[in-house]
Amino acid sequence: MSAGTDGKSTSEARARLLDTATRIFYTEGIHSVGVDRIIAEAQVTRATLYRHFKGKEELILAYLAQADHGIRGQVAAIRGQGLSAADTVRAVSRSIAEGIRSPGFRGCAFLNAAAEYPDPEHPVHRAVLAHRRWFLETATELMADAGCSPADAVGRHFVMLRDGAMAAGCLFDPALICETLLDGVEGILRTGSAPTPAPNSRAGLPT
Repeated sequence: MSAGTDGKSTSEARARLLDTATRIFYTEGIHSVGVDRIIAEAQVTRATLYRHFKGKEELILAYLAQADHGIRGQVAAIRGQGLSAADTVRAVSRSIAEGIRSPGFRGCAFLNAAAEYPDPEHPVHRAVLAHRRWFLETATELMADAGCSPADAVGRHFVMLRDGAMAAGCLFDPALICETLLDGVEGILRTGSAPTPAPNSRAGLPT
């Protein structure tokens, strides 16, 4: 076998492992799935798994990194369309709604992972926080571009709308959840601000 062919075979095996792990982790949870199951369904040997990943934890981190890359790419593609600032926010919101309405939707991969790995010092939890810091910063930038003020508060409100929709989308009618999400975003854009907090309340930073 030539070096080029061998390299292709190696990359295909890694992709098959990651695709299999992604499907099972997302639909069934992370802790409940062992490496033997992933090896069997990916149709690779144990040696192949450990050639590409040091262990299950590294495979989990690769799964989250792939999800992070996909979301960042989706947002970047929308921002590159030349839409107005407000329409960019709407388009990002619609992309979230489309995900919620998609077959097999099981909530947010990052929120799900955080629930299984609550220790803030665990590498998986840290990967979740890194993604969410990026998303909050991006939401704040989008809201600032759209003229919403204060942008940091509006960005937090947008993230919390998104989180609520992602959590409820696999429990209730996704069409109604998405309608509520999009109506909420439209309300933010219409008023240019987040709802005024109740007296003595404190807005929390999404984590």
